[in-house]
Amino acid sequence: MDHSGHGMTMDLPPFTLGRGLAWSADPFFLIACLLGLALYGWGVVRLVRRGDKWPVGRTVSFVAGVLSVALMMCTKLNDYGMAMFSVHMVQHMVISMVSPIMLLLGAPITLALRALPPAGRGRKGPRELLLMLLHSRYMRIITHPAFTIPLFIASLYALYFTPLFDALMGSQAGHIAMMVHFLAVGVVFFWPIMGVDPGPHRPGYLMRMLELFAGMPFHAFFGIALMMASSPMVETFKNPPASLGIDALSDQNAAGGIAWAFSEVPSVLVLLALLFQWYASEERQARRSDRAADRDGDKELAAYNAYLASLNTRGG
Repeated sequence: MDHSGHGMTMDLPPFTLGRGLAWSADPFFLIACLLGLALYGWGVVRLVRRGDKWPVGRTVSFVAGVLSVALMMCTKLNDYGMAMFSVHMVQHMVISMVSPIMLLLGAPITLALRALPPAGRGRKGPRELLLMLLHSRYMRIITHPAFTIPLFIASLYALYFTPLFDALMGSQAGHIAMMVHFLAVGVVFFWPIMGVDPGPHRPGYLMRMLELFAGMPFHAFFGIALMMASSPMVETFKNPPASLGIDALSDQNAAGGIAWAFSEVPSVLVLLALLFQWYASEERQARRSDRAADRDGDKELAAYNAYLASLNTRGG
């Protein structure tokens, strides 16, 4: 059966990294990636022409995020992922946990808000609509941990351990929808935790770390369940094409190992990003305090010294 719509999965030779990285573009994801890069590039150019600065690191991060999606969906990895659980799991993990982190560190919403022109008094243009969406009740709900953490967990268990996965893998549209879902779930999960863009739900740094670690153990348990299973658990991958020369159970165990290992990778990336943001926030706060002290001639320090002096005279 031609699952992928671009390459017969029945005729795939045994997997090697070289074969997996060969070009085989999914039209939907190719267009989406090119459009994402073009819009981001337009925003950066608009700011630079205006004389404003935009951090190079953010551009690099966003481009890396888009390229990571293209790597998973516009190469033969996508073809092999239709027949091999292990390759599919690499796609899933990168698109739901690595790509969203890189895209969010690129701050695309902040860029859009700075680059899009205001529509004028009484009118609503793209910038105003984006602001309305950011401040909407809908956005408050989908970025709240009571929604994002269960969704993140359900995307693993409810998908792979029910017939839903096989139904989606049976068509090109279903497969695309599933991959878009993985990316969207990753974005709404990581956005309140370490996103640079403004968002409706933005707790303190300690709470963000707790949110991050709340979802990760379930991820590890999912991987362990696949690694320890004594029979293939997903119908789609039960009978891999003979040309691949693989055993379905061994491949499923490998997929479990990949899921388990990947639960650590984003944790480290996000933790580093969080610590850096926390440090930068403290630095900004310290600079604000210094500026305030310069303005009021260090009134706070003078008041404290006067207080100490009064204690001293009382003690004397």
